Amino acid sequence: MSDKKVFVVFGATGNQGSSVINSVLSDPAAAQEFRIRGITRDPSKPNAQALAARGVECVTSLSPQGDINDKASLTKAIAGAHSVYAVTNYWEKMDHELELQQGKNIADVCKEAGVQHLIWSGLVDVTKLTGGKYPNVYHFDSKAHISDYIREIGVPSSTFMPGFYMSNLDTMLIPSPQPPHAYTFAMPMPPTTPIPFFDAAGDTGKFVKAMLMKREQVLGRSVLAATDYYAAADVPRIFEKVKPEAGKGAQFVTIDEETYKGFLTGAGMPEFAAQELYENMAFMDEFGYFGKEGLEWSHSLLDEKPTTLEEFIAKAPKWNDLK
Repeated sequence: MSDKKVFVVFGATGNQGSSVINSVLSDPAAAQEFRIRGITRDPSKPNAQALAARGVECVTSLSPQGDINDKASLTKAIAGAHSVYAVTNYWEKMDHELELQQGKNIADVCKEAGVQHLIWSGLVDVTKLTGGKYPNVYHFDSKAHISDYIREIGVPSSTFMPGFYMSNLDTMLIPSPQPPHAYTFAMPMPPTTPIPFFDAAGDTGKFVKAMLMKREQVLGRSVLAATDYYAAADVPRIFEKVKPEAGKGAQFVTIDEETYKGFLTGAGMPEFAAQELYENMAFMDEFGYFGKEGLEWSHSLLDEKPTTLEEFIAKAPKWNDLK
């Protein structure tokens, strides 16, 4: 046990972190080489206790004052680590400056602790990619700025870039309020827009485990985590194929900016966040979610196939009862 390398996983009970832990523990070679320290808010919670029962050392990244990812608590959490998988949650506070500081704190502590491989969950810099056309996609840009900082201070690192969550469809692919109430995917983009769909809960671990075990191949590079680029109009077509009764007549509809933002603010979202999500959707067609980069190299690292959109829809609890 003591001669295993320590692999620290942030967000251990969340979608990404739990997927990473499951993949490492279920792979004999990875489990033999690494022991896992899971970072969670409250190690006494049932989800954390379940991880502990599987041999995961669960520790908190909260300070006594309740601050997440402050340097003192991070120093304890990362001490002795060989590799670290780090993710931050912009949407918790919707404060990109706070997220940037949290990410910098993680990077600084990794540098001080001599971490050999920081796998950072990042995204593209949309403002830079689009030449300033879409300057308000804060949850992308802040993560990109953290990636830049990690490189600047010289932490050995690679960047895990998750695609468009398939689970987003739970709230995006819904019955129309108008008869015959066909399932509708309404977005502010053309029907041909390529969307790199990704099953975060099922597949994060497949990609991150590959990055962990193939350190020399991925250092300094970004791994694009997505199954494939699906056209926006493919979504209702695939839904109807998998759920032929419920999905009969499923459709894609292009909506304008104000209609899309109106849906979001009507559901209680602040206006700045609605603008952010509109720009998030809008930039994909012209500039590409991953800057129009292909997925072939990233897929070549995997020893497990990523989940297809068909497979996700078939197993999604939201649609379990549909035929």
